[in-house]
Amino acid sequence: MDHGAISFFFLVICFFAFADAGSVGVNYGRIADNLPSAVKVVKLLKSQGIERVKVFDTDPAVLKALGGSGIKVTVDLPNELLISAAKRQSFANAWVQKNVADYYPATQIEAIAVGNEVFVDPHNTTLFLIPALKNIHGALLKYNLHSNIKVSSPIALSALQSSYPSSAGSFRPELIEPVFKPMLEFLRQTGSYLMVNAYPFFAYEANSDVIPLDYALFRENPGVVDAGNGLRYFNLFDAQIDAVFAAMSALKFDDIKMVVTETGWPSKGDENEIGASVDNAAAYNGNLVRRVLTGGGTPLRPKADLVVYMFALFNENKKTGPSSERNYGLFYPNEEKVYDIPFTIQGLKNYRDVRSPVTGGERVSTPVTRGGSVSGHTWCVANGETGKEKLQAALDYACGEGEADCHPIQPGATCYDPNTLVAHASFAFNSYYQKKGRVIGTCDFQGAAYVVTQPPKDLGSVSSPQDIEEPDGSG
Repeated sequence: MDHGAISFFFLVICFFAFADAGSVGVNYGRIADNLPSAVKVVKLLKSQGIERVKVFDTDPAVLKALGGSGIKVTVDLPNELLISAAKRQSFANAWVQKNVADYYPATQIEAIAVGNEVFVDPHNTTLFLIPALKNIHGALLKYNLHSNIKVSSPIALSALQSSYPSSAGSFRPELIEPVFKPMLEFLRQTGSYLMVNAYPFFAYEANSDVIPLDYALFRENPGVVDAGNGLRYFNLFDAQIDAVFAAMSALKFDDIKMVVTETGWPSKGDENEIGASVDNAAAYNGNLVRRVLTGGGTPLRPKADLVVYMFALFNENKKTGPSSERNYGLFYPNEEKVYDIPFTIQGLKNYRDVRSPVTGGERVSTPVTRGGSVSGHTWCVANGETGKEKLQAALDYACGEGEADCHPIQPGATCYDPNTLVAHASFAFNSYYQKKGRVIGTCDFQGAAYVVTQPPKDLGSVSSPQDIEEPDGSG
């Protein structure tokens, strides 16, 4: 790859680094008899640039292997221990000491999932969830870990009474008073977040006659307008997440953040499992990574970047149920990829779906694939015709009084190159514009900037043609 192509690529990344981008992690399930050792798994995670992992227990070999890796870890207190954790603070204290405190901080445990999809647990442990959450948090207080480790509990979308349209999202009535109100209040008081497991695959499989496959796979489609709020959705994932946000909003908990603790698509299924295939799994997960890492939230919460954990790291041959249950893996047990998708912003450089996802009608090969029309996104770029003095004055204001994040364009920083006034100004203006919530009038700078609704495909509006070359496609 020549210097111009490299400059082009990094400018694209820098231009879209106006806010903290989302984060992608992976679920490391181990219901199998043929998986590599935990030490090998950690090496695999690091080789792929995966910086977050969620496990479904607290296996000592796994937690020890993750020690010193720099990978952030979410551990799980299994459903079968909920009753004990709920009834006895002493049990919660001992569990936290043995499974969390003894490994922290060498193992960077950042969250504890108390149970998993408790509301659909056949052992009817729902009423034990809130006291278990409080006791586990109490144990973290005892060991002075409460500031660094969050406590929550993953819910399935079946906890919703209504999810369509998204604006009508609501929790099941019988769960609101005994569970959701106290849980959301607990999350608010402890600065934690709601954990949600969201699988567009299940919705598509059950409704493939009315849900377009492209809509489920983040591919180009005309979108679906929510009649309740007028927002247009271009993928089912965003619609599902916003249904949960709407349900929280209905209970006056608009301030609670969300982490998607599970989502995925199977690469194989039984004959009646419509949509389960390698191609669809690759498209869903690859486009999901791209959608998350390029930043931005959902139509309902556009400024809330997402943290998403893909399910799952490996195909697990001992899982019961339909064939799909054993084929959600991103990797085979021999550590070979089931399909080739990236997990990092750098890896997105050469990623292409079989069919292009929504990009404002343009096919692109760079990471800039969440086009301006995906969820109403707009960007602010410098007007190169305004003159050097006016542009410099506007840049000085944005980086100074305007409090734009201009650290990345300082000499030696990641977005310093290409070192042009127009490129630096575009970065600063866009940072300011996004921080101000894209409010009308915040992208003007007395004529030195203007709003665009699509990522400029040749960056002509970001840097002058002589300053940067188009990539020629060579390696």
